[in-house]
Amino acid sequence: MIQDKRVLVVVPARGGSKGVKLKNIRPLAGRPLIHYTAELVQQLNYVDRAVVSTDHIGIAAEARAVGLDVPFYRPATLSGDRVGDLEVLQHALIETEKIDNVAYDIIVMLQPTCPQRKLEHVTQTIERFAEGDYDAVWTVSPTDLKYHPLKQLQIDSHGNLNHFDQRGRQIIARQQLQPTYTRNGAAYAISRSCLLEKKSIMGDRVGAVVIEEPLVSIDTLEDMRQVERLVA
Repeated sequence: MIQDKRVLVVVPARGGSKGVKLKNIRPLAGRPLIHYTAELVQQLNYVDRAVVSTDHIGIAAEARAVGLDVPFYRPATLSGDRVGDLEVLQHALIETEKIDNVAYDIIVMLQPTCPQRKLEHVTQTIERFAEGDYDAVWTVSPTDLKYHPLKQLQIDSHGNLNHFDQRGRQIIARQQLQPTYTRNGAAYAISRSCLLEKKSIMGDRVGAVVIEEPLVSIDTLEDMRQVERLVA
């Protein structure tokens, strides 16, 4: 709890990932991927409850083996590739509140696919949320200027190369570029009302925790290999 607000951590870990089969329990440096998130959850302050949302019995067993709670299974309708974070978090919040018979004010999403996250990343996210009048707070990373939105190009149906954003034509030097950021998946803190009433993980007012050190969000086998080299 922080400032009289109950905090629920949700670890979403479905079994049907197409990029890397069962990536949430795939070994990374000798340990199932979900273990890294479980270890961090157990060190967190402010947390009143932490649950795993999964549709897979093997992931549930692995999560329980390292001390995470799996009080319900995610239905198949919320386990496909086209299901977003919003629906998963809404379901987890509603089911947990039914079981616990309490309302949670802050929902923190910790995806297992960011094993490099640090305790302070999550703590800062929760504290930033509690200190401000936010619907949500996300962790983000600075975008490399080589990949700045105004430097992006696209090829049209005639094979011609154009700026994705025509304002990019006016950019001569990198000093003209305003900083931009990419969400890195380390942590999200979202209000109950944002999820259930505004039906959004972003809402109208979003705070940011900027993480300068590089983080890899695992989507592919190459991502797994890259992170393994870093954490080994």
